[in-house]
Amino acid sequence: MGSLLPNELLLRSLEDQYPCRELQIRQLTTLLNPCLPPLPCLVVHGLEATGKTAVIKRILDSNGTAYAFIKCQECITARHLLERTIASCQDAIEEMDEGSTSQKGYSRCESMSALAVQLQELLHRKLRFVLVFDGIDRQREAPPTLLPTLARLGEIIPQLTVVLIVTAPRPRFLHATGIPHVHFSPYNREQSLNILAASPRYIFEDKPPSPSGGYTSAEAEADSVFVWTRFCGAVWDSLARGAARDIVSFRAVADRLWKPFLAPILDGTYGTRDFSKLMVKNRTLFQGDAILVDSIVPGEARQRFGIQTRKVHDLPYHTNYLLCAAYLASYNPARQDPVYFMKASEKKRRKKGGGTAVGRVAKHRKIQRRLLGPQAFVMERMLAIFHAILPRPVTATADILTQIATLASLRLLVRTSGTADPLEGQTKWRVNVGWPYIQNLARTVKFEIEEYLAE
Repeated sequence: MGSLLPNELLLRSLEDQYPCRELQIRQLTTLLNPCLPPLPCLVVHGLEATGKTAVIKRILDSNGTAYAFIKCQECITARHLLERTIASCQDAIEEMDEGSTSQKGYSRCESMSALAVQLQELLHRKLRFVLVFDGIDRQREAPPTLLPTLARLGEIIPQLTVVLIVTAPRPRFLHATGIPHVHFSPYNREQSLNILAASPRYIFEDKPPSPSGGYTSAEAEADSVFVWTRFCGAVWDSLARGAARDIVSFRAVADRLWKPFLAPILDGTYGTRDFSKLMVKNRTLFQGDAILVDSIVPGEARQRFGIQTRKVHDLPYHTNYLLCAAYLASYNPARQDPVYFMKASEKKRRKKGGGTAVGRVAKHRKIQRRLLGPQAFVMERMLAIFHAILPRPVTATADILTQIATLASLRLLVRTSGTADPLEGQTKWRVNVGWPYIQNLARTVKFEIEEYLAE
C-alpha cells in the first residue's frame, strides 16, 4: 500500500521547477494522490499566467495517473467540446493500454447524457482517470447547465475526477457545495523578481568578453546577475506594477528594455557596477509607456518615417464599446443596421417576379461616409448597436447611462437635441471623434470596427 502523504522528493522537484507555488503544489498533490479515493470534482482558479495549467500537468505526469486534457478555447461549440472530450479520453486510454480500445462508435456525442454513457463505457475497467477542462468558463456557446453537469460526472462515474480550470469563478456557479477550490494568486513584487532572477539575461550576449583582458566569464556572470536583478526591480516599480502584472508581460517588458538599458555599458561609457548612473542615463526608458504598445514597426523606423502613436483616452471596457457604437451609429445609415448587427439577416432583396434583384450600377462615384462628417442618431439606436457588438451580453443598468454621461462630459459625445432629459431614449447625439482615434480605441478592446462600418 502506498503512502497517503505526497512524496517529499517529488514535492521538492516540483517546487524547484515552479517557485512561489509551494502551497498550491502541496494541495494538488494531496487532492490528486492516486493512493486516496478519487475526488469527484476539483476547481482550480486564478488569473492568467499564474501557473495553473503547467502545475496540474506536471503533477499528473509525475503521479502516473491517466488523464485527458481539453483546451476549451479550441472548441467552437458545446457539441465540439463533448466530442473532443470523448476523443481525448480515447487517446489517453489507448496510450496507457497500448491500443486496446477501439474508437468505433464513440465519434458522435450530442448531449451531456451521451457523454456520461460513453465515459462509463470507456472507464469501466480503469481504477482512476482525471478529466481536465482548461478555460471552461470561456467556452463558446455553452449552455447554462454545462458546468453543473460536468461537476457531477464524478458522482455518476466513481473512478472519474473532473478538474475545472477557470479564471474567476462566480458564487455557486456549479450549483453544488463541498467542492474543493485551489486558488493560484497573482505573483507579487518579491515573487516576480525571484522568478525572473532564476533565469537572468547576460550583459555580453552578442559580444562575449575576451579572456585576455583579465575579465573572466565568472565575473561577467556575476555582473549580469547584479545588473539584471536591480533592473527587474526598476521595471516593476515603473511599468509592470500597473500595466504588466502577470509574469509573462513582465518578462516581455524586461526583455524589450534590456538591450537599450545596456547601451552605455557596451559602448564603454559606464561600468557594470554603475547601476545608479545607468538609471539616470536611461530614465526616459521608464518614464513613457510606448514600450507597452505592441507594433510591427520598429522604433527606429517609426522615428525615420515620422510615425507617431496616436493616444486615446483610458476608458473602461464597456465605455470603449459605447463610443464605438456611437461612431457606427453616426456613420452607418439606419436602414443598414439589420445587415451589420443582426446575426441572421437577409442580405438579398427579392423582386416581385421571383429571383434575386441585381443591384444597379451607380452612375456617379460615391463618397465614403467617413468623409461626410458624423450624423445625428437617437440614443436607443446607439444602445441597440452597443448590445449587438459586445462579445458577451451585459444587463442594461444605470451604470451604462452613467458611462454615456461620462462620454458627454469628455466631449466625446455631443448632444444635438434640446430635450429636458439628456439620457432619454429619443435624445439625439453625435460622435465627436475621428476615424484614427476610434480605430486605435477599437484595437485596445480587440474589436474589428472595419467589419461593421458601411462603405
